[in-house]
Amino acid sequence: MALVLVLLLFVLVSSPPRAASARDTISPGETLGGSDELVSSNGKYKLGFFQTGSESPGNASSYWYLGIWINRVPTMTPVWVANGDDPIADLTAAVLTISPDGNLVVLNPVAGSIIWSTQANITTNNTMATLSDGGNLMLQKSLDPSDVLWQSFNHPTSSLLPGAKLGRDKVTGLNRRLVSRKNSVDQAPGAYSLELDPSGAAQFILVELNSGVTYWSSGVWNGRFFNSIPDMGAYSEFVNSSREVCLITPMDDANVVTRLSLEVSGQIKSFIWYEQLQDWVTSAVQPKSQCDVYALCGPHTVCNDNVIPSCNCMKGFSIKSLKDWELEDRTGGCIRNNPLDCSCNKTTGSTDGFYSIPCFRLPQNAQNTTGVLSEGECAQVCLSDCSCTAYSFGDYGCYVWHDELLNVKDQQYSDLTSTKVEILKVRLAAKELIRWENHRREMLVWVVTCATVALFGLVLLLMIWRNQKKQYFCTFNNVQGGNGIVAFRYTDLKHATKCFSIKLGSGGFGSVYKGILADSTAIAVKMLDGFRQGEKQFRAEVSSIGIIQHVNLVKLIGFCCEGDKRLLVYEYLPYHSLDAHLFQRSVTFLNWKTRYQVALGVARGLAYLHESCREYIIHCDIKPQNILLDASFTPKIADFGMAKFMQRDFSRALTTMRGTIGYLAPEWLSGVAITTKIDVYSYGMVLLEIISGRRNTSELCSSCADDNDVYFPLQVANGILKGDVQGLVDPKLRGDVNLEEVERVCKIACWCIQDKDSDRPAMGEVVQILEGLREVDVPPIPKILQAVAESPH
Repeated sequence: MALVLVLLLFVLVSSPPRAASARDTISPGETLGGSDELVSSNGKYKLGFFQTGSESPGNASSYWYLGIWINRVPTMTPVWVANGDDPIADLTAAVLTISPDGNLVVLNPVAGSIIWSTQANITTNNTMATLSDGGNLMLQKSLDPSDVLWQSFNHPTSSLLPGAKLGRDKVTGLNRRLVSRKNSVDQAPGAYSLELDPSGAAQFILVELNSGVTYWSSGVWNGRFFNSIPDMGAYSEFVNSSREVCLITPMDDANVVTRLSLEVSGQIKSFIWYEQLQDWVTSAVQPKSQCDVYALCGPHTVCNDNVIPSCNCMKGFSIKSLKDWELEDRTGGCIRNNPLDCSCNKTTGSTDGFYSIPCFRLPQNAQNTTGVLSEGECAQVCLSDCSCTAYSFGDYGCYVWHDELLNVKDQQYSDLTSTKVEILKVRLAAKELIRWENHRREMLVWVVTCATVALFGLVLLLMIWRNQKKQYFCTFNNVQGGNGIVAFRYTDLKHATKCFSIKLGSGGFGSVYKGILADSTAIAVKMLDGFRQGEKQFRAEVSSIGIIQHVNLVKLIGFCCEGDKRLLVYEYLPYHSLDAHLFQRSVTFLNWKTRYQVALGVARGLAYLHESCREYIIHCDIKPQNILLDASFTPKIADFGMAKFMQRDFSRALTTMRGTIGYLAPEWLSGVAITTKIDVYSYGMVLLEIISGRRNTSELCSSCADDNDVYFPLQVANGILKGDVQGLVDPKLRGDVNLEEVERVCKIACWCIQDKDSDRPAMGEVVQILEGLREVDVPPIPKILQAVAESPH
């Protein structure tokens, strides 16, 4: 090592400095230091020395790190860090270069020491380092760049970029995992890791490193997706071969900026950069509940997802390190204000006591005390032991805790009716009890006084209000509690949408606006126009999508019902509607694999509405505009304003015609009672548009001299009979399709648009066919297609 350092220092001294310029490679004899940077050839990523926390000067780091960050994002966002656990205090005393043994190193020329090295076992010193377009720093042979000797993708820190792998190399033993940062500024390894399950199960787990506790798992890979996160299956690949077992993330579009990060909070979050907002938008998070992260808040704390911040000290305790909490690291928890008093106080006669915390989850490491028959006895068992910090008594008996209380979860609003609440009795020092008792008396006097004044004021305001304004109220008899729907105030939504300034689109019932809630959740707010018509759609949406949940149905977060204002709040889906991707050139192009997964997802959503709900729900307006795409291109059926409910005892229903021309089933026009098969018909027409990339409602040619001028649904039917479906697909796909899947989709589409509803398949059958679990026959040509094609236009 000493000889290597001597040679390296000689090279640095004898080599002239290279002029600063945009480059993506560093070669032997070249250095990178100070403000020098490597820039990927596409300009998307940079490598250099950086500091964190500059956006918050009070918490800015004084240390420097070598790392990779996203160049197109104005906020410093490191995606890989070399020296996280060995930061640099003086930037002038650090350079990146190629060492004489061929490794990439960060050297301190003054001290003659190596700060960081790739430490690759290589046999050549003729190497170079390149920053790829995907953000991968690669150490390569100069004469053969395809021979990669070391790469940052094999040594991820807290982030995973598109194209990188997560898992284990069976040949070399390399284990690729993500480890969270220590805090929002310190890039040292933190408390949590995302890794392949070491037990051998084909799943990924989140682990709290200090205790080794696993607090989340992806579920086992079943050949198509991970059981706990089925959405991920279509957009990732899990490989278990003789060489490696890993998750492979797909490369993203050059114009899209995404990343997967294991946050300081212990949650995995998928981010997409939204240029219009100049901010990161969270597209997915696991585990969904922040309080499900093990030991997130540290000892003697209570975690509650319904408050911000979610971590709070128990009574009688104070934050151990306020600085750490400001930097989002709360694992240090809280410490006791006053030591416990194990014996009676002769002056006051008081002893330690307890206060109650309603808990959804009791602390870890409870000890069962046998032979205890009452809560009083359980309390005495705890008081007789100076190390006892809490107890809980119930049907399960008497449990006590010693030393630190860890992983306590407070009672949630959603837990009130769904989960039995346990009572944790936390031991409080005698001195603390006296202080809290005095505080309670003062608070009681204050509350009674304020309540009396407020009551008189409220009565007065009520009298004035009743004389001046008639108020409208909303009631929903068939919306049941516990589903998490939030009633928003109009002022809150106005603030979230910046006075409804970012318009996403509009339709017959109103306009949709982009918004951001206080917790950074992106939302889409639909403002309904016209009180009577808007009220009807408002109730239809809340009564349908408000009480059901499915991965392929848009999620209703809440609503606003004030006076004549009717607003619906949905999850924000960054890729908007399917029709924009099929028919507009300015948006992201959908390849065949994505189109097939969209078709399958919509089928699953409709099958759920038709077959799995307590009442049949007929959507009545299936079309590409009402199919939205999330950040992973998972389809979500939206716009339930025309939905029709139908009891399971009835198979048909009479109702007024509704829907969109071009997607209407024949029974709408004939005036007969409808069934779920009207959605099947509309779905078939959507499938045809997914295949062709053009609208079925386009104007028909009167001469039809060319086959391309024939009404497209009829082309599909004829193409199936001739056994030629290659010419039916969207020309933009350039033939890059799975012909077996194309033929399958074409057959399904023609079966779905049959004249008689009894000839059309149920959506559950469509799902099985698309999944390859069921064969499909050649369909007959629907008579209505011949009639449309032969009619004069």
